Amino acid sequence: MKGCYVLLIELKEDREILFGRRRRQYFKKGFYLYVGSALNGLENRINRHLSKKKKLYWHIDYLLQYANVISVFYIESTTRMECLIAESLSKKLSSTVVGFGCSDCNCKSHLFYGSKKKLLSLINELKMLKYKEERQT
Repeated sequence: MKGCYVLLIELKEDREILFGRRRRQYFKKGFYLYVGSALNGLENRINRHLSKKKKLYWHIDYLLQYANVISVFYIESTTRMECLIAESLSKKLSSTVVGFGCSDCNCKSHLFYGSKKKLLSLINELKMLKYKEERQT
C-alpha cells in the first residue's frame, strides 16, 4: 500500500529537543499533527513511527522519543500528497513548527499544533481513514 499518513501526537510536557547535533527546538505540551508520505510501503513507515526502538533519522523520530502517537490516519495514493495536506492544514492552523519535516520540499512545515478537538476535526475534513494497527501508549 502506498500513500500519505497523518500522525496525531501527544507531548505530555513542555520540552526542548535536540535534532542531530546542532538544532534545538522547543515544543509546548499538547497535541500535534505530523504529515508524511510513504510511496514505498505505507504500513512499514507507519509501523516504524509506532516503534520506540529505531535509529533516529527524520525530524519526527526525535520528537517521538518524548511524545506518543495517539492515532494514525492515512489515504492511499500513488502520488505524493503530503505537501497538499500540509498546505491545507497550514491554512487552517496558525501554529506550525517552521521547517519541521519538510527539508525535501518547499512547505513551511509538516508539523502542526492545536487542540485535540480541532486537529481531529481537520482530519475528518480530509476524509482520511484511521489506521487499523494504531497503538495507544
